[in-house]
Amino acid sequence: MNSKLYVGNLAWAIEEKELETVFANYGEVLSVKIIKDRDTGRSKGFSFVEMESADAAQAAIEGLDGTDLGGRNLKVNIAQDRPKRERNFNSNQRWR
Repeated sequence: MNSKLYVGNLAWAIEEKELETVFANYGEVLSVKIIKDRDTGRSKGFSFVEMESADAAQAAIEGLDGTDLGGRNLKVNIAQDRPKRERNFNSNQRWR
């Protein structure tokens, strides 16, 4: 099992340090990354948290999924790998 978690439905005011503190109750947190809009720098409302072990990740899911943080109910589950996107570098193709 993967130890990287997707955390959705975050309040925009939540910061990485606060999220790390919440998840540390379930095991060692290796990293926290709140995804932000590249133009405004504002949170997009979701994050990825990497736990030390699969057991810690499962404990965090069971303990935090659906709980209130900052006035919003968290959605916590195992992060899915991003699907590969096909890229077409054919210079003869024109965009319409």
